[in-house]
Amino acid sequence: MPDPLRIALFSGNYNYVRDGANQALNRLVGYLLKQGHAVRVYSPTTDTPAFPPTGDLVSLPAFSIPRREEYRFPTGLPARVRRDLAAFDPDIIHISSPDIAARKAVRWARVRDKAVIASVHTRFETYLSYYRLQMFEPGLRALMRRLYLKCDALLAPAESTAAVLRAQRMNRTIFLWSRGVDREQFNPGRRDLAWRRAHGIDDDDVAVAFLGRLVLEKGLDVFSDAVDELARRGVRHKVLVIGDGPARNWFAERLPEALFTGQQVGPDLARALASADIFLNPSVTEAFGNVTLEAMACALPVVAASATGATNLVRDGETGKLAEPGEIDQFADALEAYIHDPALRHAHGANGLAFAETQDWNRINGAVETAYRRVIERRARIARTLAR
Repeated sequence: MPDPLRIALFSGNYNYVRDGANQALNRLVGYLLKQGHAVRVYSPTTDTPAFPPTGDLVSLPAFSIPRREEYRFPTGLPARVRRDLAAFDPDIIHISSPDIAARKAVRWARVRDKAVIASVHTRFETYLSYYRLQMFEPGLRALMRRLYLKCDALLAPAESTAAVLRAQRMNRTIFLWSRGVDREQFNPGRRDLAWRRAHGIDDDDVAVAFLGRLVLEKGLDVFSDAVDELARRGVRHKVLVIGDGPARNWFAERLPEALFTGQQVGPDLARALASADIFLNPSVTEAFGNVTLEAMACALPVVAASATGATNLVRDGETGKLAEPGEIDQFADALEAYIHDPALRHAHGANGLAFAETQDWNRINGAVETAYRRVIERRARIARTLAR
C-alpha cells in the first residue's frame, strides 16, 4: 500500500454557504479520510455555517465581499495559521479559489519545495460582466494565470473547461476531476405528483425548472427572457424555481407567475427537482454543471447554454438540447419542442439518466488522489535533479 498523504486544502468557501463547489470539496475530503490520508482544511468561517464541515477546519481571516455579502474573501495567512500549517507539514497544498490566502499558501509551499495543485470550480472572470465590470476581466485573467502557473498542475472538472484553461495559458499540466451524483438522493423515484398538485402544478402541466443560487451570473436574465418568449408564443407551461439568493426579489419580479420553493436540501431538494419536467440551465459561468447532472439523474431532459459546464454533460439531441449563449429564441425553441412532444421529453430524460448512472464518486475522487501522487512524485524528481 502507498504511504498515506498529508493534504492541506485551501478554500474560499468550505461550508458557510452551500454551493456545488464546496459540496464537491467536502465529498473529496470525506473520500480521502476514508483512504487513510490526513487532511486539514483552511477556509473562512461564520457563526452560522450552511452545514457541518467534513474534516478538520482552520478558520482564515476574511471580509464580506461588496454586493455579495454572503461570501467572504480570505485575506491571508496570519502567524497562527502559518504555525498550524508548519506543524501539519503537508505533502501537498491544494488551492480551490484564486484568492489572497491561496496566493500566500502557494508562496509558502514554493519556499519549502512542496507540491501544489489548484482545482478550478467556476469561471470567475466571466462574473464581471454581470456586474458591469468587464473592463477588469483581462487583468483578473492575468492575475489568475500568474497564480496557476506557479502550481504544479490544475484540476479541471471537464475537458471543455480544460480546453479553455489551455487556451488561456493557465498551465500545461491539467488533470480531470469530474463530478459524480448521489443517485440515492437524485433519482426519478423522487417525483411526487401530490407535491406538484399542492404547489399548483397540475398533472398535465409541463414544469420548467431552475435550480441553483439566485445570483445574476447564473443566467437569470436569459432564463426569464426565454420564459417570456414561451408566453409570447402562447406555449402553456409552469416555472419552478428551486433555490435562494440575493437576486431572488429581482427574479420574482421578472417571473411573477413562477413557483419559488426557496432553498431545499436533501430529500426535499430531490423531490422538487424530480417533480419538474424540463431543466433549463442558461449559465455560462460554470466549470462543471453539478445541477445539470442532478437533473439528468432525475430523468429530466436538459436545455442548456453551449458552454463549459454543459457541453461535457449534455449530448445535443440525445440527452437534451444546447443553445448558443444568450440566444433567447434558441432556448425557447428547445423548450417548446419538449413541451409539445412528451415522447421526446421522456426519451432524452431516459438517456440522461443512463449517463448519470455512470458517474461514480469513488472513481472520480480516486482520480484526484492519483493526481496528488503524480504531482508529489514529479516535484520530488525535480528536487533530486536540482540537488545533484
